Amino acid sequence: MSSSEIEVALEFLPYFRAYKDGRVERFFGSDTVPASIDSQDGVSSKDVTIVPETGVSARIFIPSSIKPSQKLPLVVYFHGGGFFMGSPFCSEYHNYVASLVSKANVVAVSVGYRLGPEHLIPTAYEDSWAALKWVASHFSGEGPESWLKDYADFQRVYLVGDSAGGNIVHNMVVQAATEDLFDDPRINPAVDPRLSRLGCSRVLIFVAEKDSLRERGLLYYETLKNSGWGGELVIEETEGEDHAFQLFNPNSESALALMNRLVSFINQDKDMLPCDI
Repeated sequence: MSSSEIEVALEFLPYFRAYKDGRVERFFGSDTVPASIDSQDGVSSKDVTIVPETGVSARIFIPSSIKPSQKLPLVVYFHGGGFFMGSPFCSEYHNYVASLVSKANVVAVSVGYRLGPEHLIPTAYEDSWAALKWVASHFSGEGPESWLKDYADFQRVYLVGDSAGGNIVHNMVVQAATEDLFDDPRINPAVDPRLSRLGCSRVLIFVAEKDSLRERGLLYYETLKNSGWGGELVIEETEGEDHAFQLFNPNSESALALMNRLVSFINQDKDMLPCDI
C-alpha cells in the first residue's frame, strides 16, 4: 500500500475521515438494519432503487396491520447528517421512521440521497427532488411501487426532515411550487426569494434549546412568517435538549413528546401538502 493510499485528505471528527485514495470512513449512520416484513414493532419495510444510475434509493414503511383497501397519509422523510452522513437504512433513522409509522399510522418513504464529500451540494437536493418526483409518479395509480399505489393517500402528503433534512424539506416544497431548476441560495432559505410560494399549507418547525443550529431555525421561522406566505406556521422549542436528541435518546420524555406532537400534526385532517422541519 502506497503512502498516498493511507494519507488523510480531509478529516472532520468525530464524523468522518476521507483519504487521498478516495475512501471515506463515516462514524455515524454507516450501519445497516435489514428491511423486514411484519417485524416485531408492527411495521413492515422494504428497500427500493429509485435511480439506478446514481444509486438514489429509499426504504418504504407501512403498518403491518394495514388492510388491502386502506389508504393512509404519506410521509416522505429526509434524514439529517450535515449532507455527509446518515442513511434511511442505519439503525437511528430506520428505528425513528418505523416508530413514526407505528404511532401516526402512515406510509413512509425514507429517502437515501448521495453524501459528501464524494458528492457535494447540490447533489443532495437533486437526488431528493428525483426521489420526490418518483413518489409523485404514483399519484394516479401508476408508478412501479405497489405499496405506494395500494396504500398511500396522495391527498395527505407530508414532507418531514431533521437537521440537513429539514433544509431539504424547505427546498423540496419550494421546488414543488415552482417546478423550475433549483436556485441558490438553498443552504440559507432566509434569503430565498421564493419563500412566500412554499408549496404546502402548514409548517411545523422544531428547535432544541441547546442546539447550535437553534438560531437558524428561529431565523427561518421569523423570515417565513414575514414573507407573505399564507399558510399555518408553528414553531416549538424543546428545553434542555441538543441537536437530534430524538434520534440518540428516542425513549426520553422530550423525544416522546416531540414524536407525539409530530403524530398529532400529521393526523390533523386539513389540506394537502403540509411539511415538517
